[in-house]
Amino acid sequence: MSVRIPVAMLVAGLLLTACEGILGGIYDEADSAPVPTASGVIYVDATSWTDWYYIDLSALADSATRQQAMAQVQMPWPIPLTRSDSVSGLSGIYTYWFDVWGKGLSVNEFRSFTPTAQQAAPQQWSFAVHRNNVRTNGGAVSETALTSMEQLDMTRDELQTLEYTEDEWTETSVWADQSQMLNSLIGSQGIAVNSVLSSWLKVDLPPIPPAFTLNSRVFILRLNDGSFGALQLENYMSPSGTKCWLTIHYKYPL
Repeated sequence: MSVRIPVAMLVAGLLLTACEGILGGIYDEADSAPVPTASGVIYVDATSWTDWYYIDLSALADSATRQQAMAQVQMPWPIPLTRSDSVSGLSGIYTYWFDVWGKGLSVNEFRSFTPTAQQAAPQQWSFAVHRNNVRTNGGAVSETALTSMEQLDMTRDELQTLEYTEDEWTETSVWADQSQMLNSLIGSQGIAVNSVLSSWLKVDLPPIPPAFTLNSRVFILRLNDGSFGALQLENYMSPSGTKCWLTIHYKYPL
């Protein structure tokens, strides 16, 4: 005897499979934070949809503040999701429909806006990560052709002549609300992110499950005080295979 499964159930099952792949650790048990064995490496559990994590390179470079800076790396700063009509401006959650089953994430349509409070941040920070999104604190980023920190040998004059990209506003990149995902509707935080540095981890959908692409080139971060640092994403998975568990090599100052 054959059993017919409703189409809606099949679609729901496929979407849930897609969610597991794109969310990484949401449906899996989180890993414990690895302990760095040397300076120049940080591990960030960036699996959460609803949190930013902040890294302060100047504090990491100072032996007196490094331990506190390492603790801050794992401290979540929640994305405001609660409606706040008393707050003016562009801060909020932008809900878009994405053509998940057709041409992909690049095809989308605006559906609604929920105003919220602005994103909170510590007093001092250099860059912040949210899953595959990265933003800077008034800085700018340049991608090099280098594939290891050992190859990095640039003078300050050479660093200054590189082409840098500042953060740009987005309403579709920082996915924060998956409550309507089964309808291909995603709520994203309206915020400025750095497209160049965010390119170190690309997520494509379709296919299902989504495809993750690692760009392990060395990136140069020009901080808002004019100093320079180097960043490289070595890995984006935890030991158990959870996505968006970031192993980041850094060098500061250059």
